[in-house]
Amino acid sequence: MTSGKPVILVVEDEVFVLMMAVSVAEDSGFEVLSAVTADEAIKILESRSDIRLVFTDVNMPGSMNGLRLAHAVRDRWPPVELLVTSALGNVTAKDLPARGRFLPKPYDVATLSETFQQLAGD
Repeated sequence: MTSGKPVILVVEDEVFVLMMAVSVAEDSGFEVLSAVTADEAIKILESRSDIRLVFTDVNMPGSMNGLRLAHAVRDRWPPVELLVTSALGNVTAKDLPARGRFLPKPYDVATLSETFQQLAGD
């Protein structure tokens, strides 16, 4: 059963960063799903048709990093919005898939909430 709220999938392997991003999304009025690897995120995406935004870190363990995940999401689920983050400032627009956005770490709560609203809000 869904909440009727827009759904965001947060993909982050650092537990405290994950908890903070989930909290910001929930406080911003979203239903939030989370994954700690891109592989787990793909499984969630395959099981849900209501995900509006994937927010992923670049550096993660598993078979693919966040940039590869973002490109896979764009290929398989074109309507899903993409927000990519990293503490390493080496992500450029050409690294991102179409309509992908980059938000460098560290980000503040207000900026993250505003970006969630821009990309996935009603």
